[in-house]
Amino acid sequence: MKRYVLGAIIPAALLLAWEGWWYVDAWRLESLSRPTDVVRAFVSGLGDGSVVRATFQTLEAALAGLLTACVIGMTVGIGLGLAPKVERIVAPTIDALRPIPSVALIPLSLMIFGFGATMQVTVVAFACLWPVLLITISSVKGIEPRLLEVSRALQLNAWQRTTKIVLPAALSGMVVGLRLALAIALIVSITVEIVINPRGLGHEMMSAQQALRFDQMYAHLLWVGFLGWAISALSLAGIQRLPGVRLGSTEGNT
Repeated sequence: MKRYVLGAIIPAALLLAWEGWWYVDAWRLESLSRPTDVVRAFVSGLGDGSVVRATFQTLEAALAGLLTACVIGMTVGIGLGLAPKVERIVAPTIDALRPIPSVALIPLSLMIFGFGATMQVTVVAFACLWPVLLITISSVKGIEPRLLEVSRALQLNAWQRTTKIVLPAALSGMVVGLRLALAIALIVSITVEIVINPRGLGHEMMSAQQALRFDQMYAHLLWVGFLGWAISALSLAGIQRLPGVRLGSTEGNT
């Protein structure tokens, strides 16, 4: 608790400076709404349900895309990590696809799916796939070879070897990819909404900016920042409770 109190000092100071800036006529900018106006706009958005609706739409696409990426990335990653020869064949294809910016897929996804959640989920899933896939491959390849020898000696089938040996041994590394993908999912989901998709928090920010409702725009922007922090904190708390997961000291104190 003390860490959060100390961490709030700088944001609180910045908000006070922001509020004071607005009262200096020579420095006042109409596009820089007062924090008090931003708070009122946020409360109004909560009252009429627009903030809740937009938040649900953004998180729906972000989490659906993340789940899709995790299922594909972990399944393929475990398979490639256990089959080095196949991984060497597939690696050039992965290296060719991975540098493609996820936003570059927006026109193609829009052409296939049209506006809506499916288009957004597709772009998010593509962006989240690579950290999950690559870190899963690396984690599985880093498993102590003697553990795999034990699984062969016990004559475990593929499913038993994966669930009893591979996943417990590689899980600590795999959750790092999961946390990276989680942050990417929110960023890409909002980016798609800002660029083209008429739904979610990104679209609400752009609509407020175009209507010159800067208080609403800042309210959504600050809410997005809080959501990112909250998701990161909750994911870390959940991961730390998983049995067998060991996070580094830096990761654990984030």
